Amino acid sequence: MTDKPLDVLAIGNAIVDVIADADDAFLVAQGLDKGAMRLVDEVEAVALYGKMGPGRESSGGSAGNTVAGLAALGLSAGFIGQVADDELGKIFAHDLRATGVEFGTPTRNDVGASARCLILVTPDAQRTMNTFLGAAQRLPASAISAAHVATARILYLEGYLWDPEEPRAAMEAAIDAARAAGTKVAFSLSDAFCISRHRDGFNRLIDDGRIDILFANEDEILSLTGAADFDSAVAAVAPKVLVLAVTRGAAGAVAVSGQERAEVAAEPIAKLVDTTGAGDLFAAGFLAGQARGKSLEVSLRLGAIAAAEVIQHYGARPEADLRALAGELL
Repeated sequence: MTDKPLDVLAIGNAIVDVIADADDAFLVAQGLDKGAMRLVDEVEAVALYGKMGPGRESSGGSAGNTVAGLAALGLSAGFIGQVADDELGKIFAHDLRATGVEFGTPTRNDVGASARCLILVTPDAQRTMNTFLGAAQRLPASAISAAHVATARILYLEGYLWDPEEPRAAMEAAIDAARAAGTKVAFSLSDAFCISRHRDGFNRLIDDGRIDILFANEDEILSLTGAADFDSAVAAVAPKVLVLAVTRGAAGAVAVSGQERAEVAAEPIAKLVDTTGAGDLFAAGFLAGQARGKSLEVSLRLGAIAAAEVIQHYGARPEADLRALAGELL
């Protein structure tokens, strides 16, 4: 593999998470769909925050969590995402840089407030996310440097950021730069909500051969394809990408590349606390394996290890030593 200073460069929503415990009755009272993600405006975000219990603040965002996981695994990672010149923006930038991730996107004072995600965790560890995108949805194409993209082995994009028009143009510019530079493009479908809004656009990216590594969970791959069962959905998508990686929760994960198929079981855990970030950290482990030229099975195992760590505590970024947990796999 070519020698590039960054293993992974990610583009995503720059968000600070506010996590609080809640019961099912609270979700029903607020009209929330358990386990789903929805977008809210600033007024609704403020109103919901006022009704939540005590919160724990931690920097998040799907791709931000992934690069934090990559850094914890000892890989070199960078992040591009928009924050405002406000307190939450400063918190996000500090937290990400403190993990060792390169983050140099200039702050802006003309984009409203920095993004936040209000996450309600029920006793069964399911998370219901209410996201105010704020400044995150104002990432301009001018924030993308073709030379910067060319420094990475893999460009990683989160589907959540595909929704607003401005960052979508930035991501498309980054994909163009990656294709020209020989940088692999990895893309996460992120959520069934994103697929319902952008199924045609996502399928066009895949059909046009602009995605090398595609991440999905079981529900997302079924939603994307409209297939009747999991195996049919995988068979429909796998030939169109270099690598397809699909998580199945407690049932483990599957990856397909050409004629090769690998499966791993979920890693055993002591206690399930909060599923926030499970997919993000799975992507971190899997990308770590791919960036280091590891097999599909080893990449899956790294993903499973990283995901298992993050679901045993609150917050979507690792707390334990992921490099120690990965051991000889990396």
